[in-house]
Amino acid sequence: MRLVLVGPPGAGKGTQAEYIASELSVPKISTGDIFRANVTGGTPLGQEAKRYMDAGELVPDEVTINMVKDRLAEPDAAEGFLLDGFPRTVPQAQALDKLLVDLGFGLDVVLELVVENDEVIRRLSGRWTCRNCGKVWHEEFDPSSKAGICDRCGGELYQRDDDKRETVVTRLKEYSQKTAPLIGFYSGQGKLAGIDATGPVEDVTERALAILASFES
Repeated sequence: MRLVLVGPPGAGKGTQAEYIASELSVPKISTGDIFRANVTGGTPLGQEAKRYMDAGELVPDEVTINMVKDRLAEPDAAEGFLLDGFPRTVPQAQALDKLLVDLGFGLDVVLELVVENDEVIRRLSGRWTCRNCGKVWHEEFDPSSKAGICDRCGGELYQRDDDKRETVVTRLKEYSQKTAPLIGFYSGQGKLAGIDATGPVEDVTERALAILASFES
């Protein structure tokens, strides 16, 4: 099966991508992994991307898409893959469709993890990280016994900028602006399937696999 996983920040994409890819016996492919592999490996695409990153600029879509194309052409992706974090926009989705045609196959399904904004804010803005050991606590779901102190090592807890409420709200607005058209794009192709991504991780995975099974049949 060849699928794309989409969803807002805090929807649990990373966790679900690992579980679903494992269940389907396909590689999980994220743009972060691809970038790291190319930059660390010093490939021509990696060197080009690094120039933009070192300058504090966004890597152009063309570079990202060529990295994705190279990765999807590798042997382990021949029978299927799960793309996590790509595409993010309609132009990227259109480019992905084109490169898949070039490779001789297409997407089977785009799985959307659906979570209300209030739940995302609740999940992310409650996270606190230990400055010493890096353990992440949650003030509601997994609190440290003493406010501001890590139970594991006694280090100070702080809130990363990405986890501050105002930053989370901004990230959700950006996601909505970029991804709402993407959802419509794949819905128009009849490839979109949405699932409720709230509740225990195992329940979300079960819902996802049930939906995917219907696309396989």
